This record gives sequence, structure tokens and C-alpha cells, in this order.
Amino acid sequence: MNQQGVRWTAEQVLALAPDDASRRAGGRLGTSGSWSAAGSNGTGAVWGLCRASGSRPYRTAVDTTGPACTCSCPSRKSPCKHALGLLLLWAADDDAVRGDDLPEWARQWLEGRRGRATDGEGQGGGEHTGGGPGGGTAGAEAARRRAERRSARITAGAQELEQRLADLLRGGLASADQAGYGQWEETAARMVDAQAPGLAARVRELGAIPGSGPGWPVRLLEECSLTHLLGRAWLGRERLPEPLAATVRTRVGLGAPAEGPAVRDHWSVLARYDTSDGRLTTRRIWLYGRDSRRTALLLSFGAAGRAPQLSLPVGVSVDAEITPHPGAGQLRAELGEQFSPPAPIGSAPPGGSATDALTAYGTALRDDPWLDSWPAVLADVIPVPTRDGGWQLADRDGGLALPITQAALARPGLWRLVALSGGGPVTVFGECGHRGFAPLTAWSADTSETVPLT
Repeated sequence: MNQQGVRWTAEQVLALAPDDASRRAGGRLGTSGSWSAAGSNGTGAVWGLCRASGSRPYRTAVDTTGPACTCSCPSRKSPCKHALGLLLLWAADDDAVRGDDLPEWARQWLEGRRGRATDGEGQGGGEHTGGGPGGGTAGAEAARRRAERRSARITAGAQELEQRLADLLRGGLASADQAGYGQWEETAARMVDAQAPGLAARVRELGAIPGSGPGWPVRLLEECSLTHLLGRAWLGRERLPEPLAATVRTRVGLGAPAEGPAVRDHWSVLARYDTSDGRLTTRRIWLYGRDSRRTALLLSFGAAGRAPQLSLPVGVSVDAEITPHPGAGQLRAELGEQFSPPAPIGSAPPGGSATDALTAYGTALRDDPWLDSWPAVLADVIPVPTRDGGWQLADRDGGLALPITQAALARPGLWRLVALSGGGPVTVFGECGHRGFAPLTAWSADTSETVPLT
């Protein structure tokens, strides 16, 4: 995960949670109002006192080099919600975690734990131990065993989901409308218990399709097919090429660190937008490399209502390094060292036609069949209303038009795009997928100003 002394991200903290309930409870405790006497130091220790229902607060400490934690609460979960909340507070770089005077109770636990690890005696003393990076050979072996146990749970979850899909098709798609959402939510909860959040998210999407309007059986069959494909891919992952296997691991919910050589370039910030599921806010930042002509996606997360930390303004360029994540066709990367302050983008990035965008999306689907969309820059397109009340982006030469997605139609950015165009051609950056095109940023032919549409 991280070296000692380096703060984790909210995503890394929440990955330690033993179940979804702990993840939600930890998120609620990741606020400064729940803690007192909290602090951290350069040795990897984080500690604090969490407000409890009784008169005495819970004493919570975490050794991030293990990681391992101790808490005076009665929970038997590993790690407990208090440890998760403390780490989320620490990950947010909150002023509440500013003390550096390690209390005696935390010092004794920390020294005892590290002493036992040095002597090869393992860990005990009622600790809650988490599932992160280990220190040394013993830590690596423990991490390997945890990974094997999680893989086994995901395999069991995938097999159960396969049976659920088979039962659905055997009974007919009409039964999905009659059964209601409860069965889907129950199946999603089972996937969460199996530590496969990617499968859980897909199941919840399946449950919402029967109430999505005319044509839902076709959409349900399509999404069931993709979910079945993901389940079979996980069960047969040993036979897949490694890039595709890495994509499958990511899709079921197993995170992978950024790896490989860093790419330095002048990266233009093309778009930035946030989404939230009520517990976690996800920020997406799209970059384009001036020299590498490479598109990259930065993700940042904020828990318990906090805004994600990573914040690059749209319309600037920064000389920086990024490190890509593994996977077939993956665009995600981590931002590394920045060598200069941001400067305004001088012009719109190079773009292509609507046909080019569709071709790029189709090519990307060969490497990642579960892609909802692919980034694209459309040059010289004109926003045009459709007869059914929607909008589309039409090539200036009349070659092809891409429908704008329903979600984008509901955003005020659509009208900024129409006003910017004024009936003339514009350059638009967005996400092209099977639901249409979602415009995120635009440039007019008269000015180099970047206009966000989100």
C-alpha cells in the first residue's frame, strides 16, 4: 500500500473493511467530532480516543506498517469501525490528527507488537489486524494468505451469482419484474460479503433495470450477459492473458497499485467531475498528454461526505509524471511528481469525427468488454436537436451524429454547449459509449477558452 509516514487514500482505508457494514460505520466515524487526542508520527503510528456511549472513550491505535490495530471496543471485527474511522480521519490530512506525543497506552502496544514481530512470535494481545501491506517476510506471507482467502470468497460469490443468473433465465425474464428489487439487493449483499464490490455493483444495476421503462427485457438480457461473462472470466482467470486477467480482477473489485515506468508529459486537464453513492465520493479527472498523445484517468476518493483531496482545475496544463495501473485497455493512472505550476491550456486537444470515436470505443471493448464508455475528442461537431426531444452531436460534414446520453441531457452543461456553439462547429471532449455521448468540456472555434460542461 504505502510506505510508513505516507498518508493513505480513503480508497485504501476502506479496502481494509471486513464487510460493508463496517465500511459504512467507519465512514460515519471519519469526522473530527468523533475523536479527541488524535495524532500520528513518522513511525507509522496513528492513535486517538473515540467518543463512546459510556463515560470512557475507546482507545484506538493503528500501526500502518503492518497494518495492525488495537481498540478497547468489544468488536471482534478486524479492523473495527473505530480503526477505520481513525484511518479515514488521518487519510483526509485533517487538523484533528495533529498530535505527535504518543500516549503511554499506545506506545506499550506498539512496542509489544513490533517486538513480537521481530521475535517471530506473531501477533496477539487481542489486536484487530487489517489486510494491508506487511513489513518483511512475515508480513508478505500474511498478505499472501489474506489474498488467497479473499480470492476464495470471491470465487464462491461468483459461483453463487452464476446460479442466480441461471435461475433467472430458466424462469424467464418476466419474473424479474414480478420479484421486485429485494432479491437483487439480497444477492448484492451476498457479493459484498464475498468481498467482491464490483460484482455487487453490477447486481444492483441489474435490479434497477426492470423499472427503467420500455424495452427493459432487452437491456436486462444484455447486462446479464456481461455479468455472466465477468463471472466466468473470474472463474477461469488462470487461463487468461495477464493484461485481461488484471482487468477482470479490477472489475470484480480487487484493487491493483499503479506500476510500470512513469510517463512524464505536459498533461492538459480536460475534465473533472464527482459522483457519489451516499458513502463515498469519487472524483474523475481526465488528462491528455501533449507529447505522448495519451489519455489518462485520475481517480480520487472522499469518505463520510468529504470532498476528494485531488483537485486539478479544468483548462490547465501541468508538467508532471503519471504511473499507469495494470489491465487491458486501462486508462487509470496515479499522479506523481509535478515539475511546474499549472498553466492555461493554449488550445483544444486534437480531435476526430464521430466515426473515429465509435471506432476507438469498439477497439477498447476488445480488451475490456465491460467498458461503459471511452474518452474521445470530437472536432467540428454541431449540437442538433432531435425529433424526440433529445440532442445529438453531428459531424459538420453530415457524416454521422452521436446521441447525447440521457444523464447529460439533464445537466445544465448542455445549454452551455448549445450557447457556445450558436449553431456553429465546436470541439467537445467527453465519454463515448453504448448509451451515447456524454459531453464534459468544449471549445469554440473563436477562442481557446476551456468551457466545463459538468
